[in-house]
Amino acid sequence: METTSRAEPQDARGGGEGSGGHGTAQGVPGARRAVEGYLMAQFPWYGLDEAFTGPRWLMQVGMAADGAVEHGSTGHGDEPSLRGELGGEADQRFAVVVTVASRPVRRSPDGNGMLEATSVSSAAWLAGSGLLSCTWPAQMERSLRQDWLEQQTAIAWELADDLDGGGWTTLSLPVDGLPTDFLYRESEYGWVLAGAAPNGVHIGAYGRGMSAYGLGFAVVKDIEGYAERTLAP
Repeated sequence: METTSRAEPQDARGGGEGSGGHGTAQGVPGARRAVEGYLMAQFPWYGLDEAFTGPRWLMQVGMAADGAVEHGSTGHGDEPSLRGELGGEADQRFAVVVTVASRPVRRSPDGNGMLEATSVSSAAWLAGSGLLSCTWPAQMERSLRQDWLEQQTAIAWELADDLDGGGWTTLSLPVDGLPTDFLYRESEYGWVLAGAAPNGVHIGAYGRGMSAYGLGFAVVKDIEGYAERTLAP
């Protein structure tokens, strides 16, 4: 899937890496830019349903070379420290919902090639790589972290490319109130799930410290509300 960015936490939400930074002046422009990207999408965004009453916040969108929005993520709970640089990441409780536009095989914007169709595997890959982005082993030396990331990213890609393999189980969760089957797996870093949804999208999700069992997903009726909550003191 050709995009210019991936679903990862942004420093632009405020206050610098891993700080959370709600309500800081330097966080305002970044959050406003973030919501503008979400508003450009031609598909609905998903988040946790109304049963979740905790903090909600925006991450970032991924765009194709022609500027079309391809995917993006909404966060719930504690904002994860980027790459585990700060202590206490094991105590964080968060769930991130990734929405991926359903796209067929299509010609690239320059007309010189073809772009792959998006699928549940796309959602699984974005969720798996998103989990890696915020679960660096805190005790690992910096010099070893790139090797670790490359190794774990390769594993995440292989798992996403083999959804029929033994690395996944089935978990039924409500989407807009209707039971929906997701592919689900756990690891020492957290959990990842992915599945098809109505409205022409695929849903991926990942989390840590917050159980996937009992979660529900629903169309976000007011994506700007996520930005407002990101900026709230």
